[in-house]
Amino acid sequence: MRIIAGTYRSRTLQAPEGLATRPTSDRLRETVFNVLAPRIEGARFLDLYAGSGAVGIEALSRGAAHVEFVERAPVALAVLRGNLAKLGVTAGFRIHGGSVGTVLRRMKPDAGAGFDVVFLDPPYDAAEEYSATLALLGGGLDWLLAEGAVVIAEHRRKERLEDKYGALGRTRLLEQGDAGLSFYSRRTADPSL
Repeated sequence: MRIIAGTYRSRTLQAPEGLATRPTSDRLRETVFNVLAPRIEGARFLDLYAGSGAVGIEALSRGAAHVEFVERAPVALAVLRGNLAKLGVTAGFRIHGGSVGTVLRRMKPDAGAGFDVVFLDPPYDAAEEYSATLALLGGGLDWLLAEGAVVIAEHRRKERLEDKYGALGRTRLLEQGDAGLSFYSRRTADPSL
């Protein structure tokens, strides 16, 4: 894996060994960030089920102001910390070790500043994680989202996520290879997504 663009462009990243973590491919990350390009500079970015941290690190490389990583697996957390250290990233991020649901419920409002972009990529075989996390973000924890925030879920192309989770409605679906990207927002469909 490598960083696609920005400050750390072309730098390589490590991925956890084994099949428990499935890193977002370079090509799919490039697609995500091509869509998000106008939103990244200065954004507050939440990388859920972060694994190696490739998506959040890409956001930092492209100018995100702050990234919060959430990952439960100790091996993946070690790789994530190693990737940040290898790149010399010492500020602009926070790492939360634990389950996504628990970490989200423990987060406190930060002076009214919610996240501008949320990316979630649970293990494909943990289908219940999609609905649980999207329901939290579209329901009782919607204060975590800034005005106009976008929530992106990476999933199997064949697995269809719901069009609506509480206040979140799907605004776009992109498919690439075996993967799908569902974009959600609290606003009505935005053609720029």
